Amino acid sequence: MSLPKITVANLKRSATDQSFARGESYFRSGAVTGLTLRQQTLHAEVEGNEARPYRVTVTFDAGGVTEARCSCPYSFEGWCKHIVATLLVCVHQPETIEARPSLSQLLEPLSLSQAKGLIQSLVTEAPALLESVDFYVSTLTQVGGSSAQKTSLKRKTNVDPAPYQRRVREIFREAVRGWEYGQDDDSIAYDMAGLMQDALAFAEQGDGPNALVLLKGITEACVQHWDIVDDFIGMSPIDFDIDFDSAWTEALLSTDLTEDEVLAWQEDIEAWQDSLGSFAMALEALRQGWDYPPLQRVFQGEITAQGAWTGEPPDWANEFSQIRLKILERQERYEDYLRLAEAEGQTQEYLTMLGRLGRVEQAMSVAQEQIVTLQEAKALAETLRAQKRLQEALQIAMQGLRLEQDNENRYVTFEFASWTRDLAEGLGDRTAALEASLSGFKAKPSLKEYQTIEDLSGEGWPATKTQLLQQLRKMDMWHEAEAQIDILLHENLVDDAVKKVSDFSSYRHWLILRVMDAAIASHSQWVIENAVSRAESIMDEGKAKYYNTAVEWLKRAKAAYLALDQEKDWLRYRRQLADTHGRKRKLMGLFEQNRL
Repeated sequence: MSLPKITVANLKRSATDQSFARGESYFRSGAVTGLTLRQQTLHAEVEGNEARPYRVTVTFDAGGVTEARCSCPYSFEGWCKHIVATLLVCVHQPETIEARPSLSQLLEPLSLSQAKGLIQSLVTEAPALLESVDFYVSTLTQVGGSSAQKTSLKRKTNVDPAPYQRRVREIFREAVRGWEYGQDDDSIAYDMAGLMQDALAFAEQGDGPNALVLLKGITEACVQHWDIVDDFIGMSPIDFDIDFDSAWTEALLSTDLTEDEVLAWQEDIEAWQDSLGSFAMALEALRQGWDYPPLQRVFQGEITAQGAWTGEPPDWANEFSQIRLKILERQERYEDYLRLAEAEGQTQEYLTMLGRLGRVEQAMSVAQEQIVTLQEAKALAETLRAQKRLQEALQIAMQGLRLEQDNENRYVTFEFASWTRDLAEGLGDRTAALEASLSGFKAKPSLKEYQTIEDLSGEGWPATKTQLLQQLRKMDMWHEAEAQIDILLHENLVDDAVKKVSDFSSYRHWLILRVMDAAIASHSQWVIENAVSRAESIMDEGKAKYYNTAVEWLKRAKAAYLALDQEKDWLRYRRQLADTHGRKRKLMGLFEQNRL
């Protein structure tokens, strides 16, 4: 029986401390039941606070867990307690998990008549399944055409744009009502984008004409009803960055148009530009279509530095080519997709399509020369893992992490480094796992990642620890401060922690208070001077809403006085405070409550 490669250390890294602790409690109480393993998917039920147990599903490969889902409403960082409890069973009690056949294995021995009987029985129990069966059979019996054409019967009628037009008007009214009630957020661009995506769903199903009908209704309604917004805020649609251009480009390129239709759409779009902004891509889509000579030369395998253009490509050339690629993929024109992606320098799309088509060796060869961003490496590595080419996925992932990283995308780097580390551990490559973890720490330092590196370093930890602490002391970004304090205090480097927070503003008072708690015995005088200064700035200015914070500072000052065996000095200072602030009843009440 093959179970996911996971350890308690893996689990602790993938869940918050609270989730892990509660998951461990659930595991020990026997709340996890009904564990079955079907090939590379683990199913379990976990008893919780609801009448029905929560359902946990974990999928995995030779590199470890690839996805973990739970029916509970948990939506915070890491895995929920039910997933933790389920995977703890894998670690500690694998013998309790029942191995069962997968769906494909269950169906394999059935004869045609037995399979029919099974389907009829299921439909009898759940009549709604009949529509799913009907749809599936219909797609199998259609011959020829694109994938989109196979998965959807052609409409016999045009859709009615009126509901979409009414929705545009309502979007504008809802925005104005929100502004009238003092709301600052602007939902117009977001809501309009959602509406246009609903229209483009027709294009995705091979019904470009109806996509155009709906987009025209939406666009005209925007022009017609914009006075609702203009009268209130005096701004044009251009100011709201509503992206009509890309939506129209996709719809037009998804539709076979006659010459007369091209001219008619061109006239409409040019008329809308003054009100709605540039439609440069859409007009170019009308001009080029799919018969554009440079594009046809690319499809024939003529790849040049000019790409699919004559002259200098416009600023939006990348977006334009990505829309074309989306349509080519939809139509299963994979060779045309690859040639256009190569010609237009769409490295990520080119490599991932090679991977999805199973042309892994070719993808690996090209990747060595052409991957220049972590995002490209991430996309290909994830594709290769989905193709069960785990060693190649790890190789590409490590290549991406070794590139110079952009600080703006540090969270993406951290997440991908964690993904790579877990894959490397699952494959037994601790050297790669350590390198990935170091990349993750550099992007987003944390005590948890620091401890992971310690675990992976083994005998090399002393040297690695020195390197990390040197790196840590040089960090000066605001988002790194908490990790610095966590690690310095974890290593009992109180002097370093004191130096770090001494110049912090009281805005980060929780960090300063943590350091003071650790420094009361060793840096008592610093605690007194720092705490008293911060407390007095609040009390002297009469900032009543911050009196609780002032009291927290003074509690540390008192503890430091006592650590120095200077209780009389504290009492003298306390009387001085009472003399100065005795009329501030809220403050004095807090003094009494906290026994200051």
